[in-house]
Amino acid sequence: MDYSSLSCFKAYDIRGRVPDELDASLALRIGRAFVSELAAKEVVVGRDVRNSGPEIVAGLTQGLREGGANVTDIGLCGSEEIYHATFSQGFDGGIMVTASHNPAEYNGMKFVRSGAAPISGATGLFSIRDRVIDDKDQCHQRLGLYRQASYQQEYIHHLLSYVDVNNLKPLRIVADPGNGSAGLIVAELAKHLPFQFTIINGEPDGNFPHGVPNPLLPEKREATSRAVRENGADIGLAWDGDFDRCFFYDAEGAFIEGYYLVGLLAQTMLARHAGAKIVHDPRLIWNTQELVQGGGGESVESTTGHAFIKERMRAEDAVYGGEMSAHHYFRDFSYCDSGMIPWLLIAELICTSNLSLAQLVGPRIAAYPCSGEINRRVRDSKAAMAAVQEHFSSHAVVEKMIDGLSLEFPSWRLNLRASNTESLLRLNIESRGNVPLLQKKTTQVLAIVDTFVN
Repeated sequence: MDYSSLSCFKAYDIRGRVPDELDASLALRIGRAFVSELAAKEVVVGRDVRNSGPEIVAGLTQGLREGGANVTDIGLCGSEEIYHATFSQGFDGGIMVTASHNPAEYNGMKFVRSGAAPISGATGLFSIRDRVIDDKDQCHQRLGLYRQASYQQEYIHHLLSYVDVNNLKPLRIVADPGNGSAGLIVAELAKHLPFQFTIINGEPDGNFPHGVPNPLLPEKREATSRAVRENGADIGLAWDGDFDRCFFYDAEGAFIEGYYLVGLLAQTMLARHAGAKIVHDPRLIWNTQELVQGGGGESVESTTGHAFIKERMRAEDAVYGGEMSAHHYFRDFSYCDSGMIPWLLIAELICTSNLSLAQLVGPRIAAYPCSGEINRRVRDSKAAMAAVQEHFSSHAVVEKMIDGLSLEFPSWRLNLRASNTESLLRLNIESRGNVPLLQKKTTQVLAIVDTFVN
């Protein structure tokens, strides 16, 4: 392992191919560096279903203990179970061993400090990387203790606190964990809920026999969609590998863009917390802003990315934050993202409103149709954005650079930004109820962007 160039350290987390970019020996160094960086005495760790998970956890645990920290291992879990354990049990830090939606040969780590506050490049992650490279963190004179524990029932109890079970009806739900960790939690929640679950791809399996668990990929959606139709389900649900994102399908098996769920969840939280602040990303905004304003709340636009959203939520004391990429954050969950709380809230809303998911989001999709996120691998992101800006900005009524380039016009708007995690340029366009205009402007913008494609 070459410790001089650690490519697995990304903007928000660690992610790399095993064993070329991440192995147990590197995990050991990371553990020692984590303890030194945080001066941590008690650390909780867990892992997703990947086959390399046990060896990475073993190396990480040894490094944490050599640094002098006591380690509590909660085993197979989702990222949000580490978040919950960290803030509810008072740990100094938490580490989730996961590569989320990446292929099976990858693994990685997500870090939080006390209170489940995120550790990203700007808040300590790169300092941990530098410590690993220097390898100056000496073994502590006392080897930390190791124990195994489970906080799953406390976590389940917390999740159930977001709904009134008396409001719930026997909805038929198709659940697709994608052979990740979500199936374990759905099975536990089902014991307390009146819903009728049909679970597909529910067995945790690090080989991912049905493909990488990334429901954002169109080719991954058909299995869930078909199961919804075949079972006459009211809604369909799917998760990524560590289930920090949840994806929705209506009763016809249609995939619902995450953008419209942000508005729906904002409405739901404002009904419980009058006048609260709602944080959202800048990619698609008009629907969310209109619903927040109509619900008596205050919308706050934030840079995309979990570290930025969580930081802004804490600063604003926002009750909820949402990203169109299916990350949903809750103040009562220590401002962390959850893939379980959103579907519980939406299921209760369906039960209490007597409206289907399609009826809840349909008018909003018609009012603000969107392109969905379109990705291009370009040779020069800055030049591509500058070209789009030069072509369109003279007619814009609003121009912002909160996150990439945002241009607003009377009847449509665009956001063009470089990904923080991949070498991609991401385009989102929405209009005010005008699908032909949406299609026309999408074609025009892409014509400029595509001149920069590799």
